[in-house]
Amino acid sequence: MKYLPLNPGIFIKNRQRFVKEMIPDSLAIFVSNDEVPSNGDAIYTFKQNSDLFWLTGITQEDSMLILFPGHPDPKYREVLVVVRPNELKEKWDGTRLRSEEASRISGISTIVWLDALDAQLQVWIHLVGNIYLDSNENDRKSSLIQTREYRFIEEMKKRYPLHAYHRAAPILKQLRSVKTPMEVEVLQQAVDITASTFERLLKFIRPGVMEYEVEAEIWHSFLRQRATGPAYNSIIASGDRARTLHYVSNNQVCADGELLLMDFGAEYGGYCADLTRTVPVNGRFTKRQKQVYNACLHLHNYAKSLLKPGVIMNEYHKMVGLEATKVFLGIGLLTKSDISNQSPESPAYTRYLYHGISHHLGIDVHDLGTRTEPLRAGMVLTVEPGIYIQEEQMGIRIENNVWITRTGNKDLMSQIPITAEDIERVMKK
Repeated sequence: MKYLPLNPGIFIKNRQRFVKEMIPDSLAIFVSNDEVPSNGDAIYTFKQNSDLFWLTGITQEDSMLILFPGHPDPKYREVLVVVRPNELKEKWDGTRLRSEEASRISGISTIVWLDALDAQLQVWIHLVGNIYLDSNENDRKSSLIQTREYRFIEEMKKRYPLHAYHRAAPILKQLRSVKTPMEVEVLQQAVDITASTFERLLKFIRPGVMEYEVEAEIWHSFLRQRATGPAYNSIIASGDRARTLHYVSNNQVCADGELLLMDFGAEYGGYCADLTRTVPVNGRFTKRQKQVYNACLHLHNYAKSLLKPGVIMNEYHKMVGLEATKVFLGIGLLTKSDISNQSPESPAYTRYLYHGISHHLGIDVHDLGTRTEPLRAGMVLTVEPGIYIQEEQMGIRIENNVWITRTGNKDLMSQIPITAEDIERVMKK
């Protein structure tokens, strides 16, 4: 890992929160992600299972966590399983965690080597009637690929068919959506790295620069600040390409007079930032560009003002949609006739704003969290309205990350230039 060691208290607290939700007479098992082959003898860069990382801080492949709060021997109430270091393999692939290192990262004192696990697990399983297993659930995900968790579920049910099995996912969805202050500290570091990178870009962007050159500056700035890298594929979209929400080709020239939409964020300590800014390539907004930009900024600030405990996401999106209708009428995108003739299923404003306004943020960019239950203090969400005008070949989106507090919210990106005037001022330098 490139980032500095995290406070193991983060993961100790997370495990305590999960164990508190377990029913009596139970244990829970979490497994790491697969190492996925690409072509030939190569593999894709390994990415740890988010749930396992949230509970342990361990990024190494072939790791497991066993939580057994009722074990008669306190030593085995938390067990971290890692691969035994192999001298020959380490010559090729680098060192693996020693038990002392694994304990220091996770805060777990009992470390078991993977090749010695089976005999011990057999005993533990027979001491309980209930087993929690993870299943990599996210309502945004649709995949036909069977991940390691599901293969492990099948294996466990074959070996121990008479036990009662439970989904860990509903518990994790509730817990991971509410961040502890220690987690937000790490997330703020990812935000701060993203912030300094954006200011660097404002001084770099100019007519004639290529989108991929901007992306290269992001990579350079992230890595030199100890980030793992981008939290997701950076979107660097100049001109009409900004209307493509997940544009990642990043291979065209940024032309004089165009706007450049940049959607990027650093991953630091396993936590993700998610920023979007739209800037004039030549450093000056035209009158019309500034009008649309300010309309988007108004929507951004309006949406942010609504976020507080008790708000339901689906209702929140509807409220922002109503405000967008008024704003689009004011800047000439909609007419009163468009609004009077709109259907409830397809509001007129969606012609120019065709995505959601917020999503949960954390270890995953689209983190676990509810859309149908009230928001709670501790949740972290994006606020990212956009305006996309095909007739004017223009796309604008403005995105910050906010932490829900007991009385409202705190903008974690409040230090990042956001007004048209501030952006022009920094670019002029």
